[in-house]
Amino acid sequence: MKIRTGFGFDVHRLVPGRELWLGGVRIEHELGLLGHSDADVLIHAICDALLGAAALRDIGYHFPDTSADFAGIDSKVLLRRTVDLLAERGYAIGNVDATVCAERPKLNPHIERMRACLAEVMGVDVDDVSVKATTTERLGFTGREEGISAYAVVLIERQ
Repeated sequence: MKIRTGFGFDVHRLVPGRELWLGGVRIEHELGLLGHSDADVLIHAICDALLGAAALRDIGYHFPDTSADFAGIDSKVLLRRTVDLLAERGYAIGNVDATVCAERPKLNPHIERMRACLAEVMGVDVDDVSVKATTTERLGFTGREEGISAYAVVLIERQ
């Protein structure tokens, strides 16, 4: 059995007039994330980690923001397609560990729904998906509530 790890990162600006989607879950907030898709930074970071682990480049390569095909797309679709790309190359997901950095809204009440949603989309057990939330103690763009970022580490196994 061959195992590989991958790391992903994403960031999007917070703006009025957009819905806030994190981990495939819509969260009530006065601001949403700006992006070509639904701008779900958590899913985008996980996609990049998975693609990186399999040496398949990055999310922008497979789902470019210059393509009308991906305008406004639900990021869960991108995650499912990413999992399919890995499966085509003989890889399965071992586990995902991700962290979302946001001052507001408080994400703790939404973590279990995010884990369940992500596990379902990826076709893994919910115990194989860890989602954590943190702030930056009011420092930097996150602390000023200008944006939200996410980090993800994954383990994949060749079947």
